[in-house]
Amino acid sequence: MSTALALIHDGALAAGIGTVLYPVTVTTAALTALLAPTPQRRRDARTVLTILLRNHRRK
Repeated sequence: MSTALALIHDGALAAGIGTVLYPVTVTTAALTALLAPTPQRRRDARTVLTILLRNHRRK
């Protein structure tokens, strides 16, 4: 029974990490899109942000 509980715990931990990691990634892309020193980097960051947000809305 302890193996099943360990699997449940590990799954919940992975879900929690994913829940935190996604907004951090979106925030980083948004800040890069605003603060990057070159226009090309800002454009690339906006593209990444668009992809992340478009994929998130489908779920």
